[in-house]
Amino acid sequence: MKEPLQVYQGKLHLLKNNLIKLRKKQHFFGWARLALVVLTAVISYQLFYNTDYYGWMALITGLIAFIVLISADTDNNRLIRNINSLIAINNEEVTLLQHHFGERFDGLKFLPGIHDYAADLDVFGKASLYQYINRCYTEQGRKALALDMLKPLPVNEILLRHEAIKELSGEVEWRQQLQAIAMRSPVTDVMQNRIETWIHNEDEIFTSLVWKIFLPVYAFLTVSSAIAAFAGLFPIQIFTFLVLVYIIFSSALSRKPSMIYIQLNKITSQVEGLEQLVQWLENKEFRSTLLVQLQNDLKIENEKASIQIKQLKKILGRFDLRLNIFVFIILNGFFLWDVWQMRALNSWKKKNKILVSTWFFAVQQAEVLNSLGALHFNHPGWHFPKFEKEYFYIKATALGHPLLLQDQRVTSNFEMEGKGKIALVTGSNMAGKSTFLRSLGINVVLAQMGAPVCAESMQLSPVQLMSSMRIADNLAENTSTFYAELKKLQVIIEAVKQSKPVFILLDEILRGTNSFDRHIGSKALIRQLIKEQSIAVIATHDVELSQIVHENGSLENYHFDVQVDKDDELYFDYKLKPGICTNLNASILMKKIGIELEQQQ
Repeated sequence: MKEPLQVYQGKLHLLKNNLIKLRKKQHFFGWARLALVVLTAVISYQLFYNTDYYGWMALITGLIAFIVLISADTDNNRLIRNINSLIAINNEEVTLLQHHFGERFDGLKFLPGIHDYAADLDVFGKASLYQYINRCYTEQGRKALALDMLKPLPVNEILLRHEAIKELSGEVEWRQQLQAIAMRSPVTDVMQNRIETWIHNEDEIFTSLVWKIFLPVYAFLTVSSAIAAFAGLFPIQIFTFLVLVYIIFSSALSRKPSMIYIQLNKITSQVEGLEQLVQWLENKEFRSTLLVQLQNDLKIENEKASIQIKQLKKILGRFDLRLNIFVFIILNGFFLWDVWQMRALNSWKKKNKILVSTWFFAVQQAEVLNSLGALHFNHPGWHFPKFEKEYFYIKATALGHPLLLQDQRVTSNFEMEGKGKIALVTGSNMAGKSTFLRSLGINVVLAQMGAPVCAESMQLSPVQLMSSMRIADNLAENTSTFYAELKKLQVIIEAVKQSKPVFILLDEILRGTNSFDRHIGSKALIRQLIKEQSIAVIATHDVELSQIVHENGSLENYHFDVQVDKDDELYFDYKLKPGICTNLNASILMKKIGIELEQQQ
């Protein structure tokens, strides 16, 4: 089986070769159109000299051939745009494998002001988990992916996702084409809101059966009057007056349709994008339960949803003819064009009212699953976690941080079981304590959104992840770092007292106060967490906290250490080890920058 990088590079080679061929065809069509115009003009001119009949035949033949060339060129240009999209997608996959993703859409707008863990674990923002995973281009898909990172899914949904992700992982061409379609025709929240607002508006017009009879009769009378006038059956002045009456009457009827048109204006291209995305999802044969269910939800009495969306696109396209004022005056004046389109919209709404939201949901879920499928394909060494029913259990082997390059990633094994357990991680500065906590947290996020985790294996209980790792002051709210941390800890303590199944990650508790208060407060918090039967992993420089193990067997000590070579150079292995850290590096670092430390007597 080829490595992901080889797959993407191979696809790039094929796509670029195909693009060269299509570019040549594009140049050919350009010159062919010019040659055809010149040839048709010359031949027609010569034939008109002899007989009008052959001249007209040549002109019509040339015009038909020109239309055929235009159509072929349009199709060719569509293929070029698609291949350019696919080239961009594969280039991006190559750079993602090299972990260059800081310029992608960062999802920062989805970061809540207050959240249990998102700010601590680099879920959103530059060089974030969201940037690395996201392959969504519709606004709905991007939002759905963000929500999955912010709130864990039920275990039954996670297991269904595992099956779907495994199936999609190998469907590289299908997944990338889904992305390419979404890239070119982004589906937006504004578009969905406009359609759903109109769908749920009960104030319908022109629904009476009277209009079904009146409209063709009206069109017959207006067209008959035009034919009669041009045939000279009555004066043109009378016809002009009648046209004025037609325009006034049709304009009066168009007031309500104009309001609907304003609601649905300028979304025709996005509706076309939705149609293409739904059609792409419909036409693939899937085996996994979740994907099959998405497809079944798209069906309307065994009729494809894409057909219904295409009908809406056509109606909106006919509505858009009002943008050409001269065409619209004729169509509306003589045929009551707006009334026809409103009746078509009413009929469409009645049939599809309860299904529209399902279409958007199916597309957004397809994009989310596509994102996770790409993650699984790019990292075949990552594995899907298994879930335990009882709270609390977690066991991970070769656990690493997913946002670090594989050759720079150091992995560790970790296990905790039972309630009222605290893992205290001590260690030197820069030894890896914070990275370990983030590795643990971010893999729990991945696990509970249905994604594979950066580990050889992982078992865990469903939990509410909570953390206090990055604390910043807030000048606007006059909040100090210490008070900001207290507020975060208060939220954690309230969750603990409610006996929620929390898994807590804490990095350097109470760092904003003096060392004495910090030690007393940290010890009190640890004891309270144990008393409340909570689970926490706590990283700290305060080695004395590790002595709590002697008064309560619920605390287990781990550490990251540092080695010093013969040249007083520090060496970190970044491996989690059992026990208390006894080798700290602060004094060595201070000496290196020139601080003269007093010798211990």
